[in-house]
Amino acid sequence: MLIDYANQGENLTMARKSITLTDTLHEYLISVSLRESDVLKKLRQETAKYPMAEMQIAPEQGQFMSILIQIMGATKALEVGVFTGYSSICIALALPAEGRLIACDINEEWTAVAQRYWRQAGVAEKIELVLAPGLNTMDRLLESGEGSTFDFIFIDAEKANYLGYYERSLKLLRRGGLLLVDNVLWSGRVADPSEQDLDTVAIRIFNEQLHQDDRIAISMLPVADGLTLAVKR
Repeated sequence: MLIDYANQGENLTMARKSITLTDTLHEYLISVSLRESDVLKKLRQETAKYPMAEMQIAPEQGQFMSILIQIMGATKALEVGVFTGYSSICIALALPAEGRLIACDINEEWTAVAQRYWRQAGVAEKIELVLAPGLNTMDRLLESGEGSTFDFIFIDAEKANYLGYYERSLKLLRRGGLLLVDNVLWSGRVADPSEQDLDTVAIRIFNEQLHQDDRIAISMLPVADGLTLAVKR
């Protein structure tokens, strides 16, 4: 069968774009894809009652991250930005029994919630919580000889420091290691030139610099609030 592609420009354009997720379609996606444990569901529901609840990653994103970790056989991971611990659990559950996750945050209140749920999920022994600025923790890891030893790093913290986290991540990751960075689409504000607040500008600069960096293989995906995957070459 011959297809006249010249007369199907509009349809082809639509096919080349990620589909827009309406509320109905998102609910369908969750209903046929998400396999969320009772502990993760309870944590998500509790977090929804707190201020800044929007900082928690989407459950489908957590599941996606878990699959990536299992595919690559990661055993050593680093997370910058814990909040109430949903992403930590997703990472730790995907690691093998001997796996290790260093979880970095500065907020004792939120990480107390995280630790409670880590215990419920049976992953507390895999996770080392470090309450200190993420840049300082990453520098200490480098100083202690842990450069090029991490398989997986997830960044979801203050946006102004994204480039600093990124450069340190490249030093901490082994060759072939995977870096995930959250919020890179920033509710669409990065594509709006009129948006010039500090966080939006920081993410915009970050995205542009990674796009030009030949030290990594890169893919930005419209998952949740935007997720960049970068593999260290």
